Amino acid sequence: MAQQENQLDKERFCCPICLDLLKDPVTTVCGHSYCKSCINTHWDKEEERGSYSCPQCRQTFTPRPVLETSTMLADLVEELKKTGLQAAPADHCCAGSEDVACDVCTGRKRKALKSCLNCLASYCEKHLQPHLQSAALKKHKLVEPSEKLQENICSRHDEVMKMFCRTDQQCICSLCSVDEHKDHDTVTAAAERTERQRELGMRRQTIQQRVQDKEKDVKLLQQEEKAVNGSADKAVEDSEKIFTELIRLLEKRSSDVEQQIRSQQETEVSRVRELQERLEQEITELKRKDHELKQLSDTQDHNQLLNNYPSLPPISLSTPSSSFRIRPLRDFEDVTAAVSQVRGRLQDILSETETGILQMVSQVVVLLRQPEPETRADFLKYSQEITLDPNTANRYLFLYEGNRKVTSLYDEQSFSDHPDRFTVRPQVMSTESLTGCCYWEVKVGGDVDVAVTYKNISRAGNSRECLFGYNDKSWSLSCYGYSYNFHYNSIETRVSGPLSSRVGVYLDHRAGVLSFYSVSDTMTLLHRVQTTFTQPLYAGVLVCYPATAEFKMWVGNDSMNMTYLYDEDTIRIHSPN
Repeated sequence: MAQQENQLDKERFCCPICLDLLKDPVTTVCGHSYCKSCINTHWDKEEERGSYSCPQCRQTFTPRPVLETSTMLADLVEELKKTGLQAAPADHCCAGSEDVACDVCTGRKRKALKSCLNCLASYCEKHLQPHLQSAALKKHKLVEPSEKLQENICSRHDEVMKMFCRTDQQCICSLCSVDEHKDHDTVTAAAERTERQRELGMRRQTIQQRVQDKEKDVKLLQQEEKAVNGSADKAVEDSEKIFTELIRLLEKRSSDVEQQIRSQQETEVSRVRELQERLEQEITELKRKDHELKQLSDTQDHNQLLNNYPSLPPISLSTPSSSFRIRPLRDFEDVTAAVSQVRGRLQDILSETETGILQMVSQVVVLLRQPEPETRADFLKYSQEITLDPNTANRYLFLYEGNRKVTSLYDEQSFSDHPDRFTVRPQVMSTESLTGCCYWEVKVGGDVDVAVTYKNISRAGNSRECLFGYNDKSWSLSCYGYSYNFHYNSIETRVSGPLSSRVGVYLDHRAGVLSFYSVSDTMTLLHRVQTTFTQPLYAGVLVCYPATAEFKMWVGNDSMNMTYLYDEDTIRIHSPN
């Protein structure tokens, strides 16, 4: 019993905010006591609101009360400390200053577990039980604890606001709906939430789709970075190999020239030495004969000179020494000049090729895809005027309104033969070739295929090579009945999206992007293609009987609400009454 009394004493002198024994205790106007620092901290957070509340009873004060220490409480707390009593253990189920308190609890408030939107009250675990057990209360809407429940009460009629006025875009109560909002567009708050939730879902889908697209772009850029690095590394490696081969070729040519020079040097030196030896022999022989002649000339015996003179051999008329230099000796100057000439030519070639190589390197540009437009106004910046080529039109098609509109006919027309004409398929192509970024719209009535194609698509016959979307030269979106289907190279892809009489086509030729849109008040992507276009493209349509297609840009609500009425032979267009 004494222990219970001690516990009771401790609880009476604990601060409801910090759950510890009071320090510098103060008492508010409503009679509740707190640590001075705790209540001041609590009120500091409410400063912007301009009013101050009691954390226990929620009574508000304006202006902020001036707090003074409660001397009696301070003395009692000191007495409790002297008797050895410790601070009460913190009760984690009690509501702190940042918690939502239970509206049913008296005395110390417990933390609320849920708030009820019907009762406009918050409940702790204990007081929430009736809502979990009572059949009537189970129908109430329970949410996470909230201090803003009073915002759901109509300030004028003091009723829960369960209605929503779409005219004024605000929540109202049932009395407001029959009073000041009587003739307004009103629905239940739940219905409006469902609609907003649906819109939020669609926005999230759009954002998620964009995130996926951006992530794909990031992966493409990562692959592009890897490809650029790999290509550059390979180019450097190949260039080094080529220049190394050139250096080796020059070294070999240098070696060959040196070998030829040395060989010619040996030949010429050998010839010169041979001539030199022969001349030296002749000189020796001439000196010998000169010596004999001198001896004979020096003899004193006249008879001996006269007797020996006839026996002297005649002197041969040898080639004068000057004849060995018939042409000036130029050594190997011609070879040096020839090599210098080769060097000059190589320098010219290297200079020219260096300029070309550097230009080729500077022209290596990564083609990044431009961000695709988002609004119709953005798309219209790339608007492309499309006119149809009569020379390509099948004989069951009729072109009019400046060749921007085509209708299928029951009877064949007498067109002249032309190699560009589709002979069997009810198709026609545009006159304009499409490159870069461009956008156009097609108004369809009946079964129509909206397509793009290369110019070299087959024209004659009934094969799939002539049909848009059933070969590798064309891409086609079929707008049949109440569905869309995409075709490429005979592969069909089901396409979902809002039905519209207008189809928008966006092309980024360099980036390889082709997108089809359902056009109404908003742009809804139906299908996107990411590929590589190798030729200019042309717009095209396949028009079944009876159907029509018109290439035109609509501004505002112009031609937005056209209906298509078919008779036996032609298609007539009427505006609804």
